[in-house]
Order: sequence, then C-alpha cells, then structure tokens
Amino acid sequence: MCFRVPTEKENLCLYGYANEAWEVALPAEEVPTELPEPALGINFARDGMKRSDWLALVAVHSDSWLVSVAFYYAARLTRNDRKRLFGMMNDLPTVYEVISGMRQSKERDRSGGIDNSGRNKLPSKHTVEAPPPPRTENNARDADEGYDEDDGDHSETLCGTCGGIYSAEEFWIGCDVCERWYHGKCVKITPAKAESIKQYKCPSCSSKRPRQ
Repeated sequence: MCFRVPTEKENLCLYGYANEAWEVALPAEEVPTELPEPALGINFARDGMKRSDWLALVAVHSDSWLVSVAFYYAARLTRNDRKRLFGMMNDLPTVYEVISGMRQSKERDRSGGIDNSGRNKLPSKHTVEAPPPPRTENNARDADEGYDEDDGDHSETLCGTCGGIYSAEEFWIGCDVCERWYHGKCVKITPAKAESIKQYKCPSCSSKRPRQ
C-alpha cells in the first residue's frame, strides 16, 4: 500500500470496506455532514518518514476515526448497549496493533497465562491485579467462591470513578459495601496498601453517614 499512494494529489483518505479491502482515494463528496471527518492528506508525510512509521501513523488516524464514529452512534444507545459495544471493540485488535505486530504478542501472552493465573476473572471481593493479585486470607476465600460463580467475562466491568473498562493489566480494587470496582490509581490504593485492608470502602461509601 505504501508505494501505491501518490504524493502529488491532495487530501487523500484511507477507506476500509466491509470485505476487509482497503483503498486510498480522494475524499467522498457525499459524506453525511454529521459524521466525524477522517484525517485528510495522509499521503503528504509519506516521503519524509520511514515506511513503518508512516504506516503506523495512518493506522493511528484510522483507529481514531473508527472510535469517533463509534462514539457518535453510541450516543443514541442505552448504557448497557454502550457497555456491550465498547466491550466488543476491546475484544478486537486495533488497526495499529495489527500493523505494529502488537496483536501477535498479546495473543502469545494471553495463551501462556490464562489457565494458571486466572487473569480473565475478577474475584468476587477485594483486589485484583496482574501479575497475580495480593491475597489475604479473606481475599483468597472470597476469590475461590467468586470463581465458581463468575462466568469469566469482565469486558463490561467499569471503574466506578472514571468509567474505564476493566483490564487485567491494571490494579483494581472492589468495594466490600457497594461491590463496585475501581482502578487503584483512581481511589489512591496501591497493592501494598490493599494488603493491610480487611474491608475496603470506596470514597462514596466512606462519605455516607450511618443511619440513626
């Protein structure tokens, strides 16, 4: 694709089709005005960059446009439908991951550790991180109980503070009161600090006054 992109033309765009074919062409004249606009002029930087760097740049612009369109349509969905959509998006590799080879490395890491580490599951209570989470006696008991109940699909688990989707690569902690999950960094809890917590209360639950 790199050597077929003419640099003398103006404002070329990369088009992806449903049959997985790609085409570099001039912007379409009849694009709905309400849709986010794709990046124009991807051909201008080609001659001044390495082939791999230029392809990565085009891939990033493509991902940005795809996510923008997804957010545009998701504004009309319900909360559960948005969670399901973004979970499905995160299950698929990005264009950049495919171009850079990150997809293969992630698949190798995933295939090598799921059976033993249980990274694709959240314990029913308390903390989780990857590599294996800090486990107190209570946490270990709760985690063992949770594995029997959970279905292993946590792509729809959202951080109670920032709304980010669960990732096994980050440290998370669960509130023992409301049972919501949070990024450790969002609630200022580190794995070491979590070791000494017998029962964790999130900031929202901690601020609530007990009923009299």
